[in-house]
Amino acid sequence: MVVTGAKSEVDARTSAKKYARIVQKLGFQVHFKDFKIQNIVGSCDVKFPIRLEGISLSHSHFSNYEPELFPGLIYRMRQPKIVLLIFVSGKVVLTGAKSRKEIYEAFEQIYPVLTEFRKVG
Repeated sequence: MVVTGAKSEVDARTSAKKYARIVQKLGFQVHFKDFKIQNIVGSCDVKFPIRLEGISLSHSHFSNYEPELFPGLIYRMRQPKIVLLIFVSGKVVLTGAKSRKEIYEAFEQIYPVLTEFRKVG
């Protein structure tokens, strides 16, 4: 079973348990076990525009920026293993985390890069 859209780990677990209970009430034999978070997505707005071309050139081993295909820069962080979608507007989406801690670590690592490539004027 896959649960999407939950706002917290506790909400995801609660939703999975409720759904398992519904399936059980339909007469199926259900056991709730081995619950695991596979992917956490976070998003934020750094409140300043970003020069994506600059990041793409200086972090070419980690990033992919093809504005004709997709408006955001795709940044593949190695540790933690998180993928970030960074937009000129300053909006950032972080995905692929197994825990909140990984999301926070990834943002703390990328923030100095974002400020370095802040659009001025």
